[in-house]
Amino acid sequence: MSCLFVREPPIAKGARLIRRVFRIQRILRDRQDPLAQRDNVLIERYRFSREGIIYLTNLLDPYVKSSTHRSRALTTAQTVCFALRFFASGTFLVVCRSIRKVYLALKHFLGVFVVFPSHLRPQVVKQGFFSIAGFPNVIGTIDCTHIAIKAPPGPNEGDRKGVHSINVQMVCDSMCHITNVEAKWPGSVHDSRIFRESGLCTLFERGAYDGILLGDRGYACIQYFMTPFPDPNPGPQTRYNAALARTRARIEMSFGQIKGRFQCLKSLRVAPDRACDIIVACAVLHNIATIRKERTPVVEVQPDDDLQPVHLDQPSGRAARDRIVQHNFEYKKHDKTYFSLKFI
Repeated sequence: MSCLFVREPPIAKGARLIRRVFRIQRILRDRQDPLAQRDNVLIERYRFSREGIIYLTNLLDPYVKSSTHRSRALTTAQTVCFALRFFASGTFLVVCRSIRKVYLALKHFLGVFVVFPSHLRPQVVKQGFFSIAGFPNVIGTIDCTHIAIKAPPGPNEGDRKGVHSINVQMVCDSMCHITNVEAKWPGSVHDSRIFRESGLCTLFERGAYDGILLGDRGYACIQYFMTPFPDPNPGPQTRYNAALARTRARIEMSFGQIKGRFQCLKSLRVAPDRACDIIVACAVLHNIATIRKERTPVVEVQPDDDLQPVHLDQPSGRAARDRIVQHNFEYKKHDKTYFSLKFI
């Protein structure tokens, strides 16, 4: 048996470079590992970076860990990511039991991450608000927002303009940390009633806090709760209203951030009690993301509520409001701040 060897003609050096074969090494991603993605993909899909998801996994592991590995049970990371995907997108609950375990576990940390007046010192909170528009002694801005839900069975007590919703009260500090959340009232309940019957109001009535809240005209003006003048006179009262509006905008920013980060809050297709649990869980997640400086979503402008103004201002509240105007928004011509602030 003979072999025929054919000698190839010599190839020029340049041609060898052209014909060089580049081998591309294929990297196979573990599709069962939700963290086997680039960081920007994780943020877009789950609203948290890889480090943030690992932090949440370690935090919630004692509450959501599967008790067995039989039948290919979900890992803690998979369970957490399933829930984060639902919170971020608002899609259907494909693994309802796992998602419920996560939002109930997050409720356990409500008193850890949602603290009034803040996890910062009260003086730092007041300085943060004062730096916005010069409004003194503020430890929180408060408002309510409506989260749409599917129509529950029974009487339509949650109906508001033909839409069923949960009216959620939130308070925030100057850095948009949520410091108080009240998620249990149907959408037909007025904002002022929610505050009057809240535990936060009871604590203020007992004098537990040294500071004031800021709200819109849907609330009554009380000694510890400042609202705008309904018909302000030009000058100090107008400057007071402008400063209050700029400072109170922090709670609107917080609503925009939490709804932009967690799209499920646009409409929850679950029972009212479960909707309330999900809202509280999203508030906890929002604070974790804010404290860890996760990427902030594009904030949508929140429409103002068309609530009827409350005319139950207390005399002590009006007197406290007048003192604030006199001491902080009336400027004399010899005052150094007169020329820079008189047109605010």
